[in-house]
Amino acid sequence: MTNPMTLEDRVIIVTGAGQGIGRGVAQFAADMGAKVVATDWNADTVNETAEMIGANCAAISGDVADPDFPDEMVKFALDKFGDINGLVNNAGIVRAAMIHKMDRATWQQVIDVNLTGVFACLQAVGTYYREQAEVKGPGPRRIVNISSDAGRRGTIGQINYGAAKSGVLGLTMCGAKEWGRYGINVNSVCFGMVETPMTETIRSDKFLDKYMSQIPMARMSDPEEVAKPVCFLLSDAASYITGQHLSVNGGLHIGF
Repeated sequence: MTNPMTLEDRVIIVTGAGQGIGRGVAQFAADMGAKVVATDWNADTVNETAEMIGANCAAISGDVADPDFPDEMVKFALDKFGDINGLVNNAGIVRAAMIHKMDRATWQQVIDVNLTGVFACLQAVGTYYREQAEVKGPGPRRIVNISSDAGRRGTIGQINYGAAKSGVLGLTMCGAKEWGRYGINVNSVCFGMVETPMTETIRSDKFLDKYMSQIPMARMSDPEEVAKPVCFLLSDAASYITGQHLSVNGGLHIGF
């Protein structure tokens, strides 16, 4: 029996793969047999990711908020590995401020990366998927957008982040409805608190005490742990799942 979780010979793009969740997903996807295209705005860290993974990973540096980069990313993947079978839309930033203190530049920076950048990468890869579906017919074509519980429950001090991550859920549902007939699965994963360099800036002792009291499993997760459900959605085990939001949060958000 074929393992439905294998990613053997799949080509997976992971944005924001220079550290944290993106690096964890890139590594686990490669462990499952995938060829990985790792992207990040930081050339040093994304090249480090590629070196860690080895020959089955190629790195490209660029900013998903740059209008030209998503198309460059697609071309790079095709030049390196000849196809694309999965996109993990993970690139994101945090710029925290309370609502009454947040200036427009701080708002826009997060929206540009965490929402518009996700849309642009989804659009670029999805357009390629559609073209391939018309030529080759059905095939494994997956998109996993990384959202957050901040987009489902709200958050304090990060209205820009919460709004962007809520918008990602809308992108997921719209993409699933438009592209389902092409055999394109579009889903999102909503994380709670993952121990990464990005979240370190907001993990004060006071914050952690309050946050942990809301998590039934009473702990944070780490990139290696959360990479597994993302790769599940990239695999054939999730072939009939689309338009869904999978919470990976230790029970922080429980609902219908």
